[in-house]
Amino acid sequence: MKIEPLVQMTSISKSFGGVAALDDVDFQLLPGSVHALMGENGAGKSTLMKILAGVVQPDDGMIRKAGRTVRFASPREALDAGISTVFQEHSLLANLSIAENMCLGKEPLTVLGSVDVAVMEQNARNTLRGLGLNLDPATLVGNLSIAERQFVEIAHGISANADVIILDEPSAALNAADVEILNAQILSLKQQEKAVVYISHRMEEIFKICDTITVLKDGRNVDTVPVAAITPKRLIAMMVGRELAELFPPRPPRREGEVVLSIEGLRLTPDSAPCSIVLRRGEIVALAGLEGQGQRELVRSLVGRYAAHEGRVRIGSRELALPLPEDHGIRILQALGVSFVPEDRKLEGLFLELSLAHNLTIGLHSQHFELAPAGRHRDVIANSIKSLSIKAATPYTPVGTLSGGNQQKVLLGRYLALGADILLIEEPTRGVDVGAKAEIYKLLRAYANAGGSVVVLSRETLELIGLCDRLYVIHDKHVVAEMPAEQATEHAILEAALHR
Repeated sequence: MKIEPLVQMTSISKSFGGVAALDDVDFQLLPGSVHALMGENGAGKSTLMKILAGVVQPDDGMIRKAGRTVRFASPREALDAGISTVFQEHSLLANLSIAENMCLGKEPLTVLGSVDVAVMEQNARNTLRGLGLNLDPATLVGNLSIAERQFVEIAHGISANADVIILDEPSAALNAADVEILNAQILSLKQQEKAVVYISHRMEEIFKICDTITVLKDGRNVDTVPVAAITPKRLIAMMVGRELAELFPPRPPRREGEVVLSIEGLRLTPDSAPCSIVLRRGEIVALAGLEGQGQRELVRSLVGRYAAHEGRVRIGSRELALPLPEDHGIRILQALGVSFVPEDRKLEGLFLELSLAHNLTIGLHSQHFELAPAGRHRDVIANSIKSLSIKAATPYTPVGTLSGGNQQKVLLGRYLALGADILLIEEPTRGVDVGAKAEIYKLLRAYANAGGSVVVLSRETLELIGLCDRLYVIHDKHVVAEMPAEQATEHAILEAALHR
């Protein structure tokens, strides 16, 4: 018996400013299935889903939902028709509580017509518990971690009780344990005969939970295949148009370079044990471990974005006492040749409405008198775009319109243009496709080979093992193990991370 599609998109085309984002694309969803939508950043995945979600209107093509031709003029119309979306870009309002965000536009009312806060918070609490979360619904979203915000986004999308759920990079901010919780929820949706669109660059997730894969490239269909009929190697080739024999560039032979950064007696809280870390010239060092064990706080304490209880950091011949001042700690470190690349490029890293050229050189502008001519930076812009392989129509393209991989390269390029000696990087490839990942790994290794030094943290353990030279494993806010990357395994890291 043939199963009728729940959604059928036929010959969908869309252009922005004369550039084709989608060209005659077909896509369909079956009930009770998880359908992966794959492709490099800029392949058209998000545009196709924004059309289905009513955010963007197609130039051409037809959409049928449950056998009826539909055209959604707004996200509300799509939601009313049973299509719920969790976009990669966070849509929560930071100044509202979790409950207020989850019930926005559909707030329960008392008999007197006012918002029933108790019912609203209880509904939110029940939904969160369904995802294994014990968050207080009264908590402001602005006070949540990236991972917590992502889970609230997911809970919000699922709570709509739609029959089509679009998940755009839902696991990008989640660790392995959180991903298992998400996978269980997706399996539950599948058993309820709902259709799930799953957009992710994490191969292991695609092959674990998805039934079908559709690959887009340059806004066109490449193929749609059952997961059981394809290998990860072949999928990568379909996405990027070539085989990626090695994702990570080779490491140079191990050598004991001079120490460029050392941390002594660092205690993140009054109760945490002291720890010490050393970074040498030409070295990439990872901070590994389970989510929320202090990796992020450790990195941010070095630039004043987290107030460590005590400790000392030495950079070259300069020694600084921690905590650093919150208002200008980053400036102090930048003057010493240290740059910080934050995890959330959209909220903390880039000026999305400004051009990629401005974003690349804004650090250089800050080093000069504000009325100094900007022409001297033209070569920097041109060289950065070429060396980083940034794909954009012109240097004056707003950086917010670029793909995630290109945005990440612009952010890295800003600090490379500054001539930083040390990079502190959170999640270097979050929400980035496999092709752009390989390019970023190559850039970081080339930077280290040229004498730069990197401290990196990532939720992807394999990324840390493949990219780095040494790993420090963090548990309960202090270092519990150190190991060379060539000897590290996921098992060894997990064993150390579960240290008690």
